[in-house]
Amino acid sequence: MLQLDTAVQYVKGIGPRLAEVLAAKGISTVEDLLYYLPFRYEDRMNRRRIAELQPGEMATIIAEVRTSALFRTKRMPLFELTVGDPVQPDTPGLFGPTRSTLKCLWFHGTYLKDRFQPGQLVALYGKVEAPKMGRSRLQIINPQFEILDGHDADDADALAQSLEVGRIVPIYESAGSGKVTSRWFRKVIHRALQDLNPEIVDAIPEAVRRRMRLMPRRDAFWQAHWPPESARLEDLLAARTPAQLRLIFEELFFLELGLELKRKRMRALPGIGFAVDDRIRQAVKRILPFHPTAAQKRVLKDIVNDMQAPVPMRRLLQGDVGSGKTIVALEAAIIAIENGYQAALMAPTEILATQHYLSARRMLEQAGYRIVLLTGSLEPSRKRDIRRHIAQGNAQLVIGTHALIEEKVEFANLGLVIVDEQHRFGVLQRMRLMRKSLTGEVSEDKVSEVSKDKPVALPPKPPTQMKLPKPSDLEPQPDVLVMTATPIPRTLALTLYGDLDVSILDELPPGRSPIVTRRISGERADEVFAFVRKQAAAGHQAYVVYPVIEESEEKEVKAATKMFEEIRSKILPDLHIGLLHGRLDADRKDLVMRQF
Repeated sequence: MLQLDTAVQYVKGIGPRLAEVLAAKGISTVEDLLYYLPFRYEDRMNRRRIAELQPGEMATIIAEVRTSALFRTKRMPLFELTVGDPVQPDTPGLFGPTRSTLKCLWFHGTYLKDRFQPGQLVALYGKVEAPKMGRSRLQIINPQFEILDGHDADDADALAQSLEVGRIVPIYESAGSGKVTSRWFRKVIHRALQDLNPEIVDAIPEAVRRRMRLMPRRDAFWQAHWPPESARLEDLLAARTPAQLRLIFEELFFLELGLELKRKRMRALPGIGFAVDDRIRQAVKRILPFHPTAAQKRVLKDIVNDMQAPVPMRRLLQGDVGSGKTIVALEAAIIAIENGYQAALMAPTEILATQHYLSARRMLEQAGYRIVLLTGSLEPSRKRDIRRHIAQGNAQLVIGTHALIEEKVEFANLGLVIVDEQHRFGVLQRMRLMRKSLTGEVSEDKVSEVSKDKPVALPPKPPTQMKLPKPSDLEPQPDVLVMTATPIPRTLALTLYGDLDVSILDELPPGRSPIVTRRISGERADEVFAFVRKQAAAGHQAYVVYPVIEESEEKEVKAATKMFEEIRSKILPDLHIGLLHGRLDADRKDLVMRQF
């Protein structure tokens, strides 16, 4: 008798070799196999006699084998099967006394040679097609079939016992092996359910099952894979049957339970209780270029409350382009810096990181804060110098790309991690940045390794003294603020799987024009560039994002460069045009960004 934790290779019809194929799809146990649910269903209950068939309909036929043969054509082997209505004059209903015949064809049908014998009863399902020119018989191309061995034509159980026809049939996604087809899954899952211990544990508490009127787990497995005759196809395809709703509820129940356990574990970890007094409030106000919106004040209050608590902040900041997410993130960075900690901002691309760096310098350098940019395209000597400043605590705000999580990058005392466009990073990448804070003094070897070259220019002294952490068994974890301009549902997914609290900036700063998005076909490109010329004449700017879908980065750069030359020389020769892409060196990128 099978248990849910039984290795899948012990299910009849699988074995060690096919178990390896299933393991690649995440199926290792009987429980995994039963949760491999159909992705759709087919209604194969339209039982028809051959004499009643009409071209174009999907039909189920119980028929008797007349002849079969394998033909080898120039293009492919072709297997042909001729079947007829069983001759059972005394059988009412399904079978009649006619001698109508039907032709079935399988392309590349070598595997069917010697499979059928005259007189066998077979079940067939497929789309009925009109006869070909000069022929009278209807035909079905590549029908689903099942040989009903041991059944006579008048056996009422023949159709009921079939897994392929005469019922609503589950359709599964095939696996990597040619043998592991949807039909194969039907057979092995049916056997697994038959052999499954009837006393399997139902992990959802009985009180919850009773309140939610959920069917038992074993029944849900049976009916999700093998719907009863009373099930409606529309409900199955919409995942609205009682069995499917039970399994959906179960998945969400344990997802929420797991997230709640993660939240409890997180709240048990030590964090940094940042002080927010009048001095720090004034420091935050000094960097603001404009009066904050009500939404920015509300969101900052959420962040401040989190940062003051001695548990790690894990917050998602979502807002449209132009809503002021970066301003809020920099305010949070000031709170960390004024408490003697470092802040790090990681962006998915060098261009975005550079944009953040330029904005931060504009707002923070005049107040005396030390800001550095670390990206992969910097010269090795500049990288070493910047890493030295980070490791010694001289750099208070570090902005960069994936380069921030390289092994050689170490922070003196990292207190806040800001991640822009979280969906572009993996969870492990974010975790690696969170663990970049050193647990003691910076070694002389580490300092000397990165101090051989010309230093990067920084303001003379940070406004507050950097606190170097004391070694301990469990260091306080830095706070994490994630920013995204991507709206729900991706935000919702991030919240569920990223275990993040959510703050939403739902208000644009005063004077911001509403964003208008329009979709125009390529045939009207001339109108678009005429609009760009008109805007430029009015003193405005424009930029063209030129993505190449499913192309290599090198081809993308070439395509963008070609488009740049065409715009500059042919389309808008009277305008100043710039080009920016990931292959440019850092100085060139900086120049183009500043010119823009």
